[in-house]
Amino acid sequence: MFSSIVSGAVHGITSYLMQVEVDVSDGLPGFNMVGFMSGEVREAKDRVRVALKNIGIKLPAAKITVNLSPADIKKEGIVVDLPVAVGILVAIGELSENALKDTVVLGELGLDGEIKGVKGTLPIVMKAKEMGYKTIILPKVNSKEGAVIDGIKIIGVSSIQEAITYLMAEEEERDSVIPPTKVDIEAIFREGEKENLKLDFADINGQAGVKRAVEIAAAGFHHILLIGPPGSGKSMVAKRIPTILPPLSLSESLEVSAIYSVAGMLKENEALITGRPFVAPHHLITETALTGGGSIPHPGAISLSHRGVLFLDEMPEFPRTKLDLLRQPIEDRKINIVRTKGTFSYPADFMLAGALNPCPCGYYPDRNKCKCTPNEIRRYLGHISGPILDRIDICVEAPRVDIADLSRKNRSANESSAAIRERVLAARKKQQERFKDGYISFNSEMSPQDIEKYCRLGVKERSFLENAFCSMELSARAYHKVLRIARTIADIEDSEEIREIHLMEALSYRMTDGKYWHQQEE
Repeated sequence: MFSSIVSGAVHGITSYLMQVEVDVSDGLPGFNMVGFMSGEVREAKDRVRVALKNIGIKLPAAKITVNLSPADIKKEGIVVDLPVAVGILVAIGELSENALKDTVVLGELGLDGEIKGVKGTLPIVMKAKEMGYKTIILPKVNSKEGAVIDGIKIIGVSSIQEAITYLMAEEEERDSVIPPTKVDIEAIFREGEKENLKLDFADINGQAGVKRAVEIAAAGFHHILLIGPPGSGKSMVAKRIPTILPPLSLSESLEVSAIYSVAGMLKENEALITGRPFVAPHHLITETALTGGGSIPHPGAISLSHRGVLFLDEMPEFPRTKLDLLRQPIEDRKINIVRTKGTFSYPADFMLAGALNPCPCGYYPDRNKCKCTPNEIRRYLGHISGPILDRIDICVEAPRVDIADLSRKNRSANESSAAIRERVLAARKKQQERFKDGYISFNSEMSPQDIEKYCRLGVKERSFLENAFCSMELSARAYHKVLRIARTIADIEDSEEIREIHLMEALSYRMTDGKYWHQQEE
């Protein structure tokens, strides 16, 4: 007899539905699986055979053939145990094929019949709903993850016995056998907001200039670089950037959660990623772990920081070749990985935050403490190439904290993340209204044509910027970045027009890199 079960799998970070076709026929007893699959997928036949035996179902002495379709996609890193087992049970008459109408089946089997969790549940459920399926049977540990998608029934099962019991029940009685999983999306976001409150800018004494620069970066989604001696609070500030970013919308949360689901990084029973990601890879990270890919394509740190912050601490410690991998994702907001098995596109719309000491010892330009030679400083800072530096919008110094700030006892005197976030949200709202009919969302994404339209200057402001462009020898990219930053500053200050003072502040964030990099070149 023949049966066909619908299952799902991921390819890169995209999902697709897969037909699991099972044929049980007379012939030399055996269990074969075909359909362009890897060795680990073929192992499903052994798990299925033993799991069915251990729950009391004996397979007939027949020829069992399983085909996974489509055949042009190699099946790697996926699990087809439960759909194969269900397909066999339908083929031998233990289950009715009508019981699986408009149903997708996912799950890995243990040898005792336990159903274990799988990666990529969320994007598979999204794809199943898109294709018009009504029900999806999946591991209980993944049920909350799947239930965030409205309009499709999620049935979480912990063993193959539960799955069989559910499918053997009359259709009108099934919901009483295993109730569909439900989640409260609003409650999930409220809980996530509590987690976000553990870090606060009120914890940071001093560094008013750095906080101001970070606020501007958050308001316009600009990339930022913090330069200062060890212990000046650069990492503390960077870790608190997500607390002043706007909360994720549901659509953004689903985007981010789908990436983490494919990467297998959603915690058990975690339904959604509700906070802005903050990813801080070590400088010894491999290129594949940074960008994504591998023999079984998976998202890297760049994609895991999508819609959030990618923080590179001690940035010059990263090899220059790894830092240069950021050039294309920063511009295109996605990263393309080309392999012999195909081309994979990963989302990479992140805010880059970098932190570094100004020299190997960390105390340049204080020559009372810094003993580094000009060549040592040049080599150290040279790890950050000109093209990468030119793509960073804001560069700000984090000076050594004054003892008066450190000894301040009244934490409430420091501005909180909530207060800063209100200004950021107000500036973001202006950008939403400005770009509501366009293809961009933030000031940092404006093209030269957008800048010409939304960053018009008065005669006084234009003259000031032209003089600054010539005296500072700015590149065309830097010129446009100054205007983007000035537009964000004006939004924060609730000004429709870009004023000279806004341009002055924006230019100040292009002077710090000249102090360290261009001066060393001379």
